Amino acid sequence: MSAEQALTAYAECFAALTPERVDELCRLVSDDVHFRDPFNDLHGREAMRHLLMDMFARAGRPDFHVDDICWHAASATGWLRWHFRAELPVIGTLAVEGCSRVQVNAQGLITEHLDYWDSAPVYLKLPLIGRFLQRVRRRIAAE
Repeated sequence: MSAEQALTAYAECFAALTPERVDELCRLVSDDVHFRDPFNDLHGREAMRHLLMDMFARAGRPDFHVDDICWHAASATGWLRWHFRAELPVIGTLAVEGCSRVQVNAQGLITEHLDYWDSAPVYLKLPLIGRFLQRVRRRIAAE
């Protein structure tokens, strides 16, 4: 499988991710995969597996939708543009758009998955800090 095919398989697996398919996704990553998002920075296939299973245990109806896949052959790097939606305790519905930089090695395994998305909507929905941050946001917004 080429690196570009590996990226496509990874994106398709993420888009159809369920608790039953977490192991399938984890077979597409290297033993020492690096995963980072605004709340997590971890290394290793087992740590990534644990994070995904925890997400399914804590979040109601998590759903990924991959909108675009872009491959840059010279750097063996792919970009995924996606939407994520879930029901979370305390804050309710979370809907975010983001992108992920995905590195693929010569064996066609994912070695790095770095998420880029705005985590402010999470903080703005928190009961106490959210009200404070909303006031700060209004004060610094352009008029």
